[in-house]
Amino acid sequence: MSSMDDPRPNAPHLTGNGHLPSPADITAIPPHDAAAEAAVLGACMHDAAMVDTVRNLLDGPDFYRPAHETVWRAILALRSEGKPTDPVVLCDRLRAQDDLERVGGTVYVHQLAGAAPAVSHAVHYAGIVRKMSDLRRLRASGIRTVQRTMEPGADPDLIRSEAEAEVRAERERALASGQGRLSRYIVDGWWFVTETGADKEPLWGTRAQTAWASGESLMIVGAPGVGKTTLAHQVIIGRLGLADRVLDMPVAPGKRVLYLAMDRPQQIARALARRVEPEHEQRMRDGLVVWQGPLPATLDKEPDLLADLAAAHQADTIVIDSLKDGVSTLVDDALASAYNNARQRAIRNGVEVMELHHQRKAAEGTPRAQRPALDRVYGSTWITSGAGSVLFISGEAGDLAVTVHHLKCPTGEIGPLQVIHDHERGTTTVDPALDPVEILRKRPDGLTVRELATIQCGENNPDRAATEKARRTLDRLVKAGLAAKAEGTAGGTGGGQQARYRASARHIGAVS
Repeated sequence: MSSMDDPRPNAPHLTGNGHLPSPADITAIPPHDAAAEAAVLGACMHDAAMVDTVRNLLDGPDFYRPAHETVWRAILALRSEGKPTDPVVLCDRLRAQDDLERVGGTVYVHQLAGAAPAVSHAVHYAGIVRKMSDLRRLRASGIRTVQRTMEPGADPDLIRSEAEAEVRAERERALASGQGRLSRYIVDGWWFVTETGADKEPLWGTRAQTAWASGESLMIVGAPGVGKTTLAHQVIIGRLGLADRVLDMPVAPGKRVLYLAMDRPQQIARALARRVEPEHEQRMRDGLVVWQGPLPATLDKEPDLLADLAAAHQADTIVIDSLKDGVSTLVDDALASAYNNARQRAIRNGVEVMELHHQRKAAEGTPRAQRPALDRVYGSTWITSGAGSVLFISGEAGDLAVTVHHLKCPTGEIGPLQVIHDHERGTTTVDPALDPVEILRKRPDGLTVRELATIQCGENNPDRAATEKARRTLDRLVKAGLAAKAEGTAGGTGGGQQARYRASARHIGAVS
């Protein structure tokens, strides 16, 4: 009998009387296929280019026989050095490593070289080897689960959690290697530009000014007490179809919201109750599910947990309140990147993500009116890098009037918006004194770009950025039919005249 022959069964099977095998039978011989392993190695010896294809399907431990794993690693080393992988060169490498006799000697290596029925079928042979390897891993996981159930004081919930974690790890391994690794997310170019999101309506806002884009997360940031939850709840009510606008911007209704109330759920419930009426009961029962308290694992440790939670509760929208309670630590770049991985997996599964988060403590001497920036968001930069839109609410705890800044914009920047919270009703409205539409309506003679910039920034000499922002705002109002523009004249001996914007007759009539 040659060293490649194996009289042992490859996997458990029915006994002669049709009964399932006993536990002893199950644990006796792990699943494997020695002939397929030999065929893979033989094909790669005859065609070095075949190594590049097979290495995408197999890792060293996928080979059941230690000798086969040793031969495979030697073949990979030769290929990486650009050397031939034929039996002669391979034997020389194994001899230099003092491994030749351990794998069965020169005779066995040449025997392996002749084991492939067809070199062109190497991928199929590798698929068999990979399947057997997957079965061995699942079998080992099952045996561990059985052993845990027999331990004194075994906890079913803990065993279930560990088993699920092992199955999830196996799924990740399957997706991270093999043919799926190279094609899992592949789409053609036309589908990418027409279907991925270029023509999708926003979840909140307009195409020109998007607060929350479909397929991208929304992060609402601010210090405690400035109204993050108040604003988030209004958007949630919009996603439930119980309101159509927030901050004068449309909100697209969804199907079901999963709210992760990890941080002070009782306070969250009281805040949300301000926006709920008795006639909302059925929609709240059908469209909103709430997780109270800590998650079973942090999102950086279990990157599929966010998507799994949404799938388990049939939610197309998930709200994380707040981010600090779902991640082990926010300042570590590796863990922040792991959380972003969890976020993107949920989004890839069609789940829209909203996150409530905190700002860094302001440095001593920082002016209160200073415009915030992304580096004011607490934690690693990878937290905001993966977000699609970031809204930053600046103000002091308990302030009724705060400012909403759009720090990261899917399309055009929104605001800054001076807004007023009504804590009794749980609503937030744009301050009419600084609303460009209201300002135009109250100025029959119209406004220039510079005049609007002066009003919005509160300075007599607005900088270029403030001026250009005012220009974009007025041009958007013209495009929306809310304003009319009278072109200015070029300068001369009598001086030029700036373009003036006035509220359109249609808008004046609508609000009168």
